[in-house]
Amino acid sequence: MKLSLLFSAGLAALTMGMASASFAQACPNRGDLDSLYCDANKDMVADTPTDKSKLKTPSTLVFTYTPVEDPAVYEEIFTPFTKHLAQCTGKRVVFYQVQSNAAEIEAMRSGRLHVGGFSTGPTAFAVNIAGAVPFAVKGTADGFQGYNLILIVKKDSPFQKMSDLKGKKVAHTAPSSNSGHMAPMALFPKEGLTPEKDYKILFSGKHDQSVMGVKSGDYDAAAVASDVFYRMAGRGQINKDDFRIIYTSPKFPTSSFAYAHDLEPGFRDKMLACFYDYRYPAAMQKAFDGADRFYPVTYEKDWAIVREVAEAGGEKFNRAAYDREAEKAKAKAKAK
Repeated sequence: MKLSLLFSAGLAALTMGMASASFAQACPNRGDLDSLYCDANKDMVADTPTDKSKLKTPSTLVFTYTPVEDPAVYEEIFTPFTKHLAQCTGKRVVFYQVQSNAAEIEAMRSGRLHVGGFSTGPTAFAVNIAGAVPFAVKGTADGFQGYNLILIVKKDSPFQKMSDLKGKKVAHTAPSSNSGHMAPMALFPKEGLTPEKDYKILFSGKHDQSVMGVKSGDYDAAAVASDVFYRMAGRGQINKDDFRIIYTSPKFPTSSFAYAHDLEPGFRDKMLACFYDYRYPAAMQKAFDGADRFYPVTYEKDWAIVREVAEAGGEKFNRAAYDREAEKAKAKAKAK
């Protein structure tokens, strides 16, 4: 694969100067991290460099947000915050518009991005490939934004525990769905119910169709995302009291906010305080489904469920997997 087709010249320069043999020997633990980084304390993210010459205190702080929609939209949404961040840190802050997850990861790896929001899956690649350190997720005083995989049955059904569903009609949504298929495949077996072995998977197509299928009796149970279920209840499409939830997974986080591992600790800690102390104005709360703050998280603890589901499906978040995803993205772009 020709990296020049996927990444900027900055990556090529970094790659040429990748960890020397002496660095590799000096690093007692790396895990899935790229060879540019070390994880001596085994918290799964890149350590802050011990060589002070490698620490950065940027005169201009570069910030971005995951390119889930038009980047210009999010630049406007985050304008009140970037103004706060500039005033709080005493640095000029610019919003860097990125057009893809790969571009965002490469920007942090090459040193052009200091802090930004990464989508849930790409967060793990950013950690391992770019030395990103997740520190927050949008949330409220009660916790960070996210969703759970839930397994629902009708309230008047005889099913009380997961093993009761062996041989029954259980709906998944679609093969590509995290909460609707990949998470059940990874998490249900340890709860005593193995998909395809204990029941034949019935694909409904969508979460709402799974919920309605349980309501109508087409399915005995369904694996669905909690946020979809409760939104349907909030809209009056269903009465949540007509259902029983017999399994709830740990919470899957939404997009993370992560900083570059090589920020100078004093500056980094000041910047983090600026994030944590900020409260979203009304327009940001509306844009982010009621979230009003940056809620503290760690990659080791709060992304464990994401890693578990991926690994159960044979996926990794290392360089080889990243290169495969980049190649797929390039092929998809060519096909358009």
